[in-house]
Amino acid sequence: MTMRDNMSTVTYEVRDRVAEILLDSPPVNALNEGMIDALLDALHRAAKDDAVRAVILGSAVPRRFCAGLQLDALHGASPQRAYQLVDKLYSGLNEAQFQLGKPSIAAVGGTARGGGMTLAIHCDMIVAADTATFGYPEIDVGVTPAIHYTHLPRIIGRHRAFDLLFTGRSFGADEAMSLGLVNRVVPEADVMREARALAQTFCEKSPVVMRMGRTAFLRANDGDYRRGIATAVESFGNVFATDDAREGIAAFVEKRKPYWQD
Repeated sequence: MTMRDNMSTVTYEVRDRVAEILLDSPPVNALNEGMIDALLDALHRAAKDDAVRAVILGSAVPRRFCAGLQLDALHGASPQRAYQLVDKLYSGLNEAQFQLGKPSIAAVGGTARGGGMTLAIHCDMIVAADTATFGYPEIDVGVTPAIHYTHLPRIIGRHRAFDLLFTGRSFGADEAMSLGLVNRVVPEADVMREARALAQTFCEKSPVVMRMGRTAFLRANDGDYRRGIATAVESFGNVFATDDAREGIAAFVEKRKPYWQD
């Protein structure tokens, strides 16, 4: 099955008891509302299918996983509109993953930035290409990766999280591995093969025990994260309402340097 709207595409296919959900919106898989809706629909479909034992989230665009939110869509948008979009990405994605009932694996074969990091981190495991790069560049366009303030310090430590979130720098797969952000680093050509092999490992387990165990695991580890989502959405909305956020997004769209207020 392929789900489409006018601006974005997400493909869905079940192979050997594994649902493969691939982002397919060239050139960089930037997220707009249609693409977020299609992704959430695919996750809900996988959750309802008892024949599906695991889920892989990947990309059909070579060397690109997801560039994050499509800033053109936010350019000129009202704070309320931005709030609604980010709430759908943050809250909708978290709830879809929580209710999935089976393990999910992000297959990151290329660039992951901003909202692309959100998609990957919400999965239970991440397999990355040795050529993949990661980053939280929101600060450079005058907004904040607020959702990552909740969980990233717990994964990699407060000071290293501050480095990544507030410098906006990109980093490679080896650093991501050393920080504990990814589970496997493999050659670029092997990303989907490794993700499929890992998925098959999960497929051999009891589906009932996997579902119950995963739910217990998420409840034990993600309570603070789930409670922090509303705060993250509010934080993003508040920042988006500032003049500097509007200037940063305009500068990105117009391909120029932003002029921050004193």
